[in-house]
Amino acid sequence: MTNFSSMGAAVIGTGFIGSVHTWALRRLGVQVRGVLGSSPERGAEGAAAMGVSQAYPSLEALLADPSVDVVHVTSPNHLHYPQVKAILAAGKHVICEKPLAMTSQQSAEMTALAEASGRVCAVCYNVRFYPLNQHARGMVAAGELGDIRFVTGHYHQDWLAKPTDWNWRLETDAGGELRSVGDIGTHWIDLTSFITGQKVVSVLADLTTFIPERQKPVGPVATFSQATGETEARQIQTDDAAMIMLRFAGGAKGVMSTSQINVGRKNSLQWDIAGADASAAWDSETPDHMFIGHRDAPNQILQRDGTLMNGLGGAAAMLPGGHVEGFADTFHALFSQVYADAALGARSDGATYASFADGDYEMRVCDAVLASAKSGTWADV
Repeated sequence: MTNFSSMGAAVIGTGFIGSVHTWALRRLGVQVRGVLGSSPERGAEGAAAMGVSQAYPSLEALLADPSVDVVHVTSPNHLHYPQVKAILAAGKHVICEKPLAMTSQQSAEMTALAEASGRVCAVCYNVRFYPLNQHARGMVAAGELGDIRFVTGHYHQDWLAKPTDWNWRLETDAGGELRSVGDIGTHWIDLTSFITGQKVVSVLADLTTFIPERQKPVGPVATFSQATGETEARQIQTDDAAMIMLRFAGGAKGVMSTSQINVGRKNSLQWDIAGADASAAWDSETPDHMFIGHRDAPNQILQRDGTLMNGLGGAAAMLPGGHVEGFADTFHALFSQVYADAALGARSDGATYASFADGDYEMRVCDAVLASAKSGTWADV
């Protein structure tokens, strides 16, 4: 593994995901130079909680730090566009949380700036880096499933199942017009497109808001945490859940659902890919096991084990078989690739992390989902 101890990072955002980024960077050996919070006070609190040496007073101060090579953007969605533009203008590499932007116009501009910058730019679709998802991509590329026919699955959670649950993603000015689709749905679209090697070209979508009024706490609420204290009623316009039919570029068809109100489902991203010769299926709540289905032979359960997996899967597996790798490990695997490329100064040919072009594609899928939901007809990406 490359020695990253000479490389410096800064993290924008001190919430749950900002903390996950910081943990993974420490494990990788990258020097976390500082964090930037939504205010100087929250930045200082976050830095102290994470054991980071400093909280920058502003984005300008962060970008002026010559010891920072890579900036991680984990701020609310509406800040991605201006922050990433400033980071690229400062000549630094960037890893941006999903979705890349609020609109496809923004994401297209960000992609063009990224390509012109000569910097390494990645979107944090970390679910690609569960080792069995990398293995599945290798299986499809090797033709082990045959021609891909049908792709089904879901991404279901329950953290917004109650009217008293609150997060900034519920408001369109911070999170965008789409919530369950824009937040977790783009993970599913990105992952299945990555595994199958096929992009979605058209969609038929139905969006539902089951809880039209929620209680917003007067103070801030961290993601996945429970709010307390005084609240105020807020009308909700974003989707609690969605059902979407899909057409893929290579001829495959698909159907998926998203939900942030499915009680008992904590973080279940499930895909089932049926090919002409075999099928495969995986669920993020049991990430170390993948189903492989056959017509004329016994079905299989592949337990994650680098010695039993193909090159892509084995490269992403950090622990021996039987030692479960989970959510936080995917960030370590993703950052390993990005920082190796940052050390080289360019994206390598074998890189499997999502590019800004991938992030722009996801935004165009979101546009199509919105257009389809409003018209009740199929919409092209």
